[in-house]
Amino acid sequence: MGRGPSIENRKNAEDARRGKLFTKLIREITVAARSGGDPSGNPRLRAAMDKALSANMTKDTIERAIKRGTGELGGEQVEEARYEGYGPGGIAILVECVTDNRVRTVGEIRHAFTRNGGNLGADGSVAYLFKRLGVCGFETGSDDALAERILEAALDAGADDVVTADGYTEVLCAPEAFDGVKKALTAKGLQPAKADVTWHAATTIAVQGAQAETLAALIHALEELDDVQHVHTNAGFGARNAE
Repeated sequence: MGRGPSIENRKNAEDARRGKLFTKLIREITVAARSGGDPSGNPRLRAAMDKALSANMTKDTIERAIKRGTGELGGEQVEEARYEGYGPGGIAILVECVTDNRVRTVGEIRHAFTRNGGNLGADGSVAYLFKRLGVCGFETGSDDALAERILEAALDAGADDVVTADGYTEVLCAPEAFDGVKKALTAKGLQPAKADVTWHAATTIAVQGAQAETLAALIHALEELDDVQHVHTNAGFGARNAE
């Protein structure tokens, strides 16, 4: 019987995963800070910092990323790029990147699409299917009372909509209202499992079986690329978007 991975190998794999996550978070903070280094007046930066803190990034590392974004420190010159395409069955895919080399990035993105049953599209080909929204997601399961609490708290906080399906509740709001809505929810003891300002599909298309497996492989291939920050689709795996 073969032996499983050694403790050292597992640790190395975890370190690599953590390093890749930190690189993405640092780039996100750096880009967000270009609109202002004060998180109280920059909701995007506040959200990026919250994600970094949740991943146990040190405050010193976060501060350095902010200073790179505001120009106080040197470092790699990166820019945002967005790519659009189609997955199996015509599923819309929006890919957000931060890159220091657009030629390299688009080549990698195209390769991932081609190898996994998709096609890279032109600018504007699928973006119209998404809207920029603040989203707070909660695992509510069969707890109808919890879903009702979230609904009442969200509406009191100024959210635009609350959607519950298959044990998951999403609170939707305008990007500029996101920070206030999230704070109001957490103040009432409602801690979201996921909270971000993101591209949210207006409607979803149900996928299952082989199509779902192929699409999941494409999303995974894109997310593994160093320059990719987020992948959004209008696919409904169950009741939720894959992001």
